[in-house]
Amino acid sequence: MGDGTPLEEERRAKVARIRASGREPYPWEFPGRVGSDAVRLACATLTPGGDPGVAVLRVAGRLRTIRQHGRTAFADLDDLAGSVQLLFRVDELGEECYRGWLSELDPGDILGAEGHPTLTRKGEPTLVANSLTLLAKAISPPPEKFHGLTDVEERLRRRYVDLLSSREVRERFRVRSLLVREIRRAFDDAGFLEVETPVLLRIASGAAAAPFVTRSKFLDAELQLRISIELPLKRLLVGGMERVYELGRSFRNEDLDTIHSPEFSELEAYWAYADYQDMRRFTEALFERLAKRTVELLPDNADAVRAAARFRPPFATLDFVEALEQASGIPGLASKSRDDLRDLARRAGSTVPENSSTGTFLDKLFEHYVEPTIDRITFVVDHPAVTTPLAKRHRTKPGRVERFEVFAPGFELANAYTELTDPDEQEQRFREQLGERGDDRYAFDLDYVEALRYGLPPTTGIGIGVDRLVMALLGLPSIKDALLFPLLRSK
Repeated sequence: MGDGTPLEEERRAKVARIRASGREPYPWEFPGRVGSDAVRLACATLTPGGDPGVAVLRVAGRLRTIRQHGRTAFADLDDLAGSVQLLFRVDELGEECYRGWLSELDPGDILGAEGHPTLTRKGEPTLVANSLTLLAKAISPPPEKFHGLTDVEERLRRRYVDLLSSREVRERFRVRSLLVREIRRAFDDAGFLEVETPVLLRIASGAAAAPFVTRSKFLDAELQLRISIELPLKRLLVGGMERVYELGRSFRNEDLDTIHSPEFSELEAYWAYADYQDMRRFTEALFERLAKRTVELLPDNADAVRAAARFRPPFATLDFVEALEQASGIPGLASKSRDDLRDLARRAGSTVPENSSTGTFLDKLFEHYVEPTIDRITFVVDHPAVTTPLAKRHRTKPGRVERFEVFAPGFELANAYTELTDPDEQEQRFREQLGERGDDRYAFDLDYVEALRYGLPPTTGIGIGVDRLVMALLGLPSIKDALLFPLLRSK
């Protein structure tokens, strides 16, 4: 290529020499490979400094270091299961092969090794290599061993380098995948069916958010990326599928900060013949289960253990209206006019548009006065009806709806309610919403209203921010630390 650093050009020269010798530096396969944990297991019954085991094992991973001591050399090889030490000996590999490998290998290379497990005199599990295979020559060297990528933005932009240089980061995202698996298992165990609903919609509804807009050439129509999974899932309950969930990506053309990402993972679940109290009990048990799983997976991670301990039930409870009036010192907030609430929100520092809804101003006041005081996992319950047009009115509290949110200190984790099932009331709420806002961010989904006319059974539903939940369980400071490839501003 001729356009790299001197070190990269030196490594390219090695590639050329390897090919000139008739070998392929980027082979097609390495069959029979086991993880480094298999070497450690095979060494468990061996004696330190004794004879190697009889098993022949093949391992592969990224080469970290090589330490030569005359006619022997030690190398550290990393894979997802951990790391393993390799031992190279002249009497095992042959003089020419031994010297050749030491001259060809560099930190960062992907290497395969076959050999016998042994325990060194110091008790270090080791594979005595009798053959080596270069699986990928790393042209770019890995970051410096002890510091890795120290620039936070570079870590996010080049996550692949962050992962290869940090076992902690690899472990974090391995645990994230296992926690997502545990979420699915919990809903599967409770009889929910996992389904898939559209990402491209004519009307992206179900939440108060601006959608990303695209266009279908074939349909000659404007389409929107979904901002929520709610309404398609509830249509399925109209069709007789009584417990459903989807765990997937949603998109909101809005904030980009420590708790918001325009592209995010969410789980939404809907449960026929149940109400928000049933979902509240299920959610508390789900979060406790996930916290226990986190500690099982990361028993030595003090931040994760401390964060997971917050999910020990019972969770705290705050009444939305009572907590807001008490924290703000302003009585009768739920009955104030939109103009009054807008002025109060402005005085509290809110910068939302002047034409925002009454519910939005109430939410901003809650965000200002109450959210900073939440210091543990908390259910916030029974919101004013104007905040939640898809929720059923409260059976005992006039002007309220049967809704709860789950908050961790600093951010919301989940939102749930008893669903509004009356089609005429739903249509009226949609129209009131459009009339108040005067824009298309709260879209009127007529097809959803028509679906309700066929009959939606009593239902409860929940939306859970998966990325934020991982943040809360692992004690991470930013949502970007819970996303493999977070969206960033251009350099």
